[in-house]
Amino acid sequence: MTRSVLGIIGGSGLYDLPGLDNAEWVTVESPWGQPSDAVRIGEVDGLKVVFLPRHGRGHRFAPSDINYRANIDILKRVGVTDLISVSACGSLKEEHAPGTFVLVDQFIDRTFARPKSFFGAGCVAHVSVADPVSPLLVDVIEGAARAEEIEYARGGTYLAMEGPQFSSLAESNLYRDWGCVVIGMTNMPEAKLAREAELCYATIAMVTDYDSWHPDHGAVDITQIIETLNNNKDKAQRLVARIARDFPRDHQACPVGSDTALEFAIMTAPDARDPELVAKLDAVAGRVLNR
Repeated sequence: MTRSVLGIIGGSGLYDLPGLDNAEWVTVESPWGQPSDAVRIGEVDGLKVVFLPRHGRGHRFAPSDINYRANIDILKRVGVTDLISVSACGSLKEEHAPGTFVLVDQFIDRTFARPKSFFGAGCVAHVSVADPVSPLLVDVIEGAARAEEIEYARGGTYLAMEGPQFSSLAESNLYRDWGCVVIGMTNMPEAKLAREAELCYATIAMVTDYDSWHPDHGAVDITQIIETLNNNKDKAQRLVARIARDFPRDHQACPVGSDTALEFAIMTAPDARDPELVAKLDAVAGRVLNR
């Protein structure tokens, strides 16, 4: 059985993950370009944990400038099997107040300026993202949140917007009408690319504000967001540490097929594939391309 390797992508407010034994920053090269940063690799009670700061240490990259393909590629290269995104977001529901952690199960992708696939001309693949979140991974997160007595809500749709500006009032109300629960700028195409890389994926969406729809809270205030991020940081670190301690040491097969998503996805015949693109896919799709 495959041994689990837990990956954590830390978003706004979480640029470093303490508590790792034998931790070191490791630079990993990717054929997809420059990733956001080096990865910090260590152990928690014998479990290999890999941390990547999504925006780079010091928050150098805006959401649209992040090289999502390179980020997912290097995590795959260092052996990650299960990937948890820790992300700041706005709430589109009254009951999800700032400080709440939402474990989303669906996404709506409204981004438009980012490469969204590892595949294309020369090697075409169509991967289902009907179920983008691994339920077993969410089970572990939920159990850890309960153990740490962290307020959370399970389920709901994450609306991914392009940014970097926050929503207009009309947009915020539209997304509420669509039934979305939280809104953010970074989990797409990240979740799609994780699926293509056959990684089990889940999101911890840390609510920092009410977007722009709430009549009693007005427009998004960046100072309020930073204050809430600072308050959430300790909770996020405690939660991730508990997840790592409780995480199954043997990787369990994903019930929604996250870890076998490429099994029948590649359409291009072997003799018609572009060797240059195939070479770039060595980590992401090597399991199916090399057999």
